[in-house]
Amino acid sequence: MDQESIVYGCIKGSSSLATSEMFEQTTTNKKAILALPSSDSWPFLTREMFSIPRFQMSDNEVQTNVIHFGMSYRGVEYEWSEWITKFESLLKAMYWQSAVVHLETELTGLHTFMWEAVDKNHVPGSDDFNIRCEWNHELGLVESMA
Repeated sequence: MDQESIVYGCIKGSSSLATSEMFEQTTTNKKAILALPSSDSWPFLTREMFSIPRFQMSDNEVQTNVIHFGMSYRGVEYEWSEWITKFESLLKAMYWQSAVVHLETELTGLHTFMWEAVDKNHVPGSDDFNIRCEWNHELGLVESMA
């Protein structure tokens, strides 16, 4: 039986950069997302599931690039290690500070995966990041008739 699974999250860029650095990072991240396939072999990780932020910089505001993503699947948790491998491959091609992925499943609850760059700013091509996972599962109460 295939159950619906929802995958969503965001990738955060750095906010403490000069305008030229911010432009380079935004451009590099945009290219990495656009390099994703329009359709993909299961489990899907496609460019259509990602927002692509435009470059904007204001002297009065802190501008952290935030890339949102999300998709509905049927039973992606059964192929989750493959999905994570594809997502980490994307992260390796991008600049970022942190990323979070939420996996909501009907059978096993909510899983939250968090990546953090070791030096607070991941550089494309680097494997320097840490990941941790949290799992929340609420069980319904069963009332017995005596």
